[in-house]
Amino acid sequence: MAVIAVTKERRAGETRVATVPETVKKLIGAGFSVVVESGAGVAASYPDADYQAAGATIAKTAKDAIAKADILFKVRGPEPDEIKALKPGAVVAASLNPYMDRATLDALAKQGATAFAMEFVPRITRAQVMDVLSSQANLAGYRAVIEAAEAYGKAMPMMMTAAGTVAAAKVFVMGVGVAGLQAIATARRLGAVVTATDVRPATKEQVESLGAKFLAVEDEEFKNAQTAGGYAKEMSKEYQAKQAELVSSHIAKQDIVITTALIPGRPAPKLVSAAQVASMKPGSVLVDLAIEQGGNVEGAKLGEVALTANGVKILGIPNLPGRIATDASALYARNLLAFSGLFLTKEGAFAPDLEEEILKAALVTHGGAVVHPNLQA
Repeated sequence: MAVIAVTKERRAGETRVATVPETVKKLIGAGFSVVVESGAGVAASYPDADYQAAGATIAKTAKDAIAKADILFKVRGPEPDEIKALKPGAVVAASLNPYMDRATLDALAKQGATAFAMEFVPRITRAQVMDVLSSQANLAGYRAVIEAAEAYGKAMPMMMTAAGTVAAAKVFVMGVGVAGLQAIATARRLGAVVTATDVRPATKEQVESLGAKFLAVEDEEFKNAQTAGGYAKEMSKEYQAKQAELVSSHIAKQDIVITTALIPGRPAPKLVSAAQVASMKPGSVLVDLAIEQGGNVEGAKLGEVALTANGVKILGIPNLPGRIATDASALYARNLLAFSGLFLTKEGAFAPDLEEEILKAALVTHGGAVVHPNLQA
């Protein structure tokens, strides 16, 4: 019987946990045994007693939990002491931040671990239930609006009172992926007037289906700005200039701007310039969801609320899913539960097939080396 270890997250500010009692039961039902480090789930409101009741064994330390483990589940990459405690050939499944945290990959390779970066799970239909980027981005988009509402000094919905009318907040979402769509939906639920923009024409219908208005220069070039595979084409300089002018005039009228643009393996693109921030009204708020990759907003600072000279707040809050740790952990744990099913043969034996499509796409270290083609020097 393969042993899965789950340890506390030790990266600064990380409140999530990789497995929750609900999924412990299902892992045990699938044929695994589960060892959880004492206190691993406390920050996400999952006490040791709930793990024990689900059938897990509680270990006093991370080293004790990992010692006999065939598999280590983590939210973030394991720490050096955890890696050293792994037995050779052990499997690690975590969000490893592979493009930006090479040191952890090298240490895993040196230890002989077979490590899977959950960010590399392919976005195919069969793997949707394993897609940690989507499950966590969904919550990040929701939380971004909650943080914006808290920082914004006014009400979000229109209110008609005996003392007069309160105008609805104007919210602009830049980037209509999973996080952007959830931000739109949440801002709409709170009563804001919402607009959104994206370089992919196909997102217009999604934006409008949520009751928001799509903002773009909708000329012939825009209508043909998507490949057959659904990716955005690079736009001409002329189009980019027209779109930038439209966005600039729009940002100046907004109360809240939420940016969500990320490019795997590269710094986040700058979407909002200092001049555009300066054009906003005092009390306006920007929330930069890309802050951990450098940020979309000029002037955003990691882990800080930057207040500009004109009274605009730029929120550079990292790890927004960690601010909803109970739900974020539950969704992440279900992603890992589904992923762990790929480690088993039809007969239920623990024997990961590294040529299986999803495992092959997510595999980053094996046999003492970093093996993913995107990570080769």
